[in-house]
Amino acid sequence: MKKLAKGLLLALVLVIGVVAAGCGDNKSADIQKVRIGVSSSAEEVIWKPIIDKFKEKNVDIELVVFTDYTQPNAALANKEIELNAFQHYKFLNNEIKKHGYEITAIGDTMLSALNLYSKNIHDIKEIKPGDKIAVPNDTVNFGRALTVLQAAGLIRLKSTAGTTPELSDIEENIAKIEIVQVDASQTASLLPDVTAAIVNGNYAVDAGLDPDKDAVFKDGVEYYKGNDYFNVIAARTEDKDKELYKEIVKAYQSDTTKEIYKKDFHGQYIPAWER
Repeated sequence: MKKLAKGLLLALVLVIGVVAAGCGDNKSADIQKVRIGVSSSAEEVIWKPIIDKFKEKNVDIELVVFTDYTQPNAALANKEIELNAFQHYKFLNNEIKKHGYEITAIGDTMLSALNLYSKNIHDIKEIKPGDKIAVPNDTVNFGRALTVLQAAGLIRLKSTAGTTPELSDIEENIAKIEIVQVDASQTASLLPDVTAAIVNGNYAVDAGLDPDKDAVFKDGVEYYKGNDYFNVIAARTEDKDKELYKEIVKAYQSDTTKEIYKKDFHGQYIPAWER
């Protein structure tokens, strides 16, 4: 009898264990996982409040950092991630055209500012004829730089210029400046040797530049034709209407995110969803 009781007790323990394990599996199954591709670990500070918010809804958001810009869209198309947030419309559209990806932008995020910085002057009005202005030499950022120089009143572009102007699109060099084209990574380091420089947001942060203290002219969403250079959250086209993804976009487009842009990124990121 003792052996029988012992055997029954052991069987009961096993049954309870199986049931408990089953319950655990159901709980895990209730948690939705959303992997989001980003291009920098610095993005974690932006996404942390969103990640924390969705944990309460049994949604596990995981950031997947890619160092190569060609990877996040391929990973999204291959269902290795559910969303990505690293690119602007122009880059996304080129990727779709080149690779045939069925990917759709589902929400705007930011404009990564191309501000005009200087270590030699304190006001854009101090720029005089012959002054050198360093700008990035790659096609996209050079076009954006010309747009910023026009907004600053230093040049005037032809009315026929597209969203990525070229040197030949300059109709008038109003301030008679000398435009010096260099690699984007070198613009900040040239600041002591030129009157001013257009510096990409990430390089400005790395160089310790503060838009409020060091910029003589600030970039803005209002200076661009269309939305080519506004960054986006993207999903596979088949998933573009998923309610959960819409909720994530809404959580991103918040006052909390704007405050993080201002505090942690020194205003280098500009909200693009309010234009």
